[in-house]
Amino acid sequence: MPLHATRKPLAMALAFLFSAPVLATDTALVAPIVVVEGSRPTQLGVAESASAGVVTQKQLEARTVYRPGELLEVMPGLLVSQHSGEGKANQFYLRGLNLDHGTDLRTSVDGMLVNQRTHAHGQGWTDVNFLIPELTSYLEYVKGPYSAEQGDFASAGAVSVNYANTLAQGIASIGIGQNGYARTLIADSPSVGKGNLLYAMELLRNDGPFVNKDGYRKLNGVLRYSEGSETNGFNVTLMGYKAHWNATDQIPQRAIDSGLLQSRFDTIDPTDGGKAQRFSLSGAWVRTGDGDATRVNAYLIHNQLDLYSNFTYFLDHPETGDQFSQPDRRSTLGLNATHSWRHSALGRPSETTVGLQLQADDIHNGLYDTQARVRLATTRQDHVRERSAGVYVQNAVKWNPWLRSVIGVRGDYYRNAVDSNLAINTGTASGSQASPKLSLILGSWEKTEFYVNLGRGFHSNDARGTTIRVDPKNPDTPAVQEAPLVQSRGMELGARTEFVKGLQTNLALYQLNYDSELLFAGDAGSTADTGRPSRRNGFELSNYYKLASWLTVDADIAYARTRYRDADPAGQHIPGSIEGVASLALAVDNLGPWFGAVQLRYFGPRPLIEDDSVRSKATGTVNARIGYKFSPKLRFTVEVYNLTNRRDSAIDYAYASRLPGEAAEGKFDVHFHPVESRSLRANLIANF
Repeated sequence: MPLHATRKPLAMALAFLFSAPVLATDTALVAPIVVVEGSRPTQLGVAESASAGVVTQKQLEARTVYRPGELLEVMPGLLVSQHSGEGKANQFYLRGLNLDHGTDLRTSVDGMLVNQRTHAHGQGWTDVNFLIPELTSYLEYVKGPYSAEQGDFASAGAVSVNYANTLAQGIASIGIGQNGYARTLIADSPSVGKGNLLYAMELLRNDGPFVNKDGYRKLNGVLRYSEGSETNGFNVTLMGYKAHWNATDQIPQRAIDSGLLQSRFDTIDPTDGGKAQRFSLSGAWVRTGDGDATRVNAYLIHNQLDLYSNFTYFLDHPETGDQFSQPDRRSTLGLNATHSWRHSALGRPSETTVGLQLQADDIHNGLYDTQARVRLATTRQDHVRERSAGVYVQNAVKWNPWLRSVIGVRGDYYRNAVDSNLAINTGTASGSQASPKLSLILGSWEKTEFYVNLGRGFHSNDARGTTIRVDPKNPDTPAVQEAPLVQSRGMELGARTEFVKGLQTNLALYQLNYDSELLFAGDAGSTADTGRPSRRNGFELSNYYKLASWLTVDADIAYARTRYRDADPAGQHIPGSIEGVASLALAVDNLGPWFGAVQLRYFGPRPLIEDDSVRSKATGTVNARIGYKFSPKLRFTVEVYNLTNRRDSAIDYAYASRLPGEAAEGKFDVHFHPVESRSLRANLIANF
């Protein structure tokens, strides 16, 4: 479900976004939100934490993004990267967490959960390469486990991307660039019968700067029929996405130093890569009355991935190499429903929301030894049926002009059934959790609010780990089973102010505790549950400044201290946990026919092993764009990525691998995937 369903009254949220009438009541919990064209909507009187927000289409258009996933970086403190080929799910960082491919960042598009449970490569796999930015009407985000609506994968945060039912104008766009880049998009939403038929088709190719060209090819489409308004209506949507690519995975530093590889864009195994496809059918229905609102959405998704990786090269298999395949094929059925109504509680204006979330996954995946994408041996092969049900209730009360409270609780139940090629690893497991939530909002005074947030959350573990009894690589070795659900607990103190005209400032101080950590394991090419409890303490400072009608500034900074909470000789640092993050974006518009933007992204050094003796270097990039409007319906842009051509890493790992000619035990080394070199893209966009 979209994030607004419980975070604020449904009709109010939709009203400020789509100019629809609000619920007819004199006891509104939130004030109408005023949106100045091109500016960020105010969250005073609306948000329940300092770290929640809404981003409009106008703001999204101002972003200069190398790949679709980077659109999510409008969420302050979030970084989106890549450690492999372009078609692979992105790498995410937020609140001191290396989220791998999406664990603990709940991501949804039009109410459909993108995170994939019990995925062959990583729990919570979040592939947003099917996202078409031009169709996005708005984006909402929350951080921390404080919203009753957000369940699995939402401990660090949740982001919801919402597509438009209709476009203001048709779009025809063509782009070309360096490194074999080309993109074509056409989209429109003509009237059909009583409603509108939105269609979009995207074709994209990109080879990147790599010696072994990415060869990324994407075909992507959307077809949606809608009737009514955003507060009383329905839509039915078909989406289809298909892609294939080669992958330059992370490489060891010693391969560069020794001259084995001539370029930091070279690769050890040129046959790594993959192909993916995603098809979905979804529908949404919303009804808004005088004092209540109901929303239901249901979806059916088919995902398929064939992924080939080699992270240790010749460590385990000196003759054939260590490449492995992780195919994953699944069908997912989901249902989300909420009902909200206004009433009086102890004589105070109140709103209560109840919700139901159901999901069923039928999954076929495996792990195989391969050479040049040819299967050699089976490590494991599984058929997994995973079912979950979540129910929640949340109540908001405005006690007086300066105090609001939001209290909620959700309950989740999971059941896993695993049919493995090793019979001893076949079985069933189940788990449940109750998650209470509490938010207090004080103010506003002088356009300033203060927040106190407490909550319990969770992420699900890979179902195969909940029934495992022996190591599939070494069947004589017992394996430790994982709990189906891993609990998290968070607390946050925050403030939000608009005291200075045009400036919106948010400050959040938080703590996030986990019962155990998921970490990347180079030898398995996947994540593993460490069983060690952890804690993150940090702060986030976010600023949005509308300096003039033609200039806006986004400036965000965040820091997190991450440690294991138990005593272990290996050390207390959490490998890959991000510490310092900063971003600065300037957007210029309405300077006659000219417009443009500059964006700086930075994340600092981070520990790569538990004792902190090996650390990564800092990474920083600058992207820029300049555009010219020939007419209201025709514009041209030039985008430059990595403007300063920095030779930084997109990601770093530290583990043992073996290159040709090295000793059998291999060598411990830092492995990195480079940030792409400077490149240019030109785009011509016409509206009709």
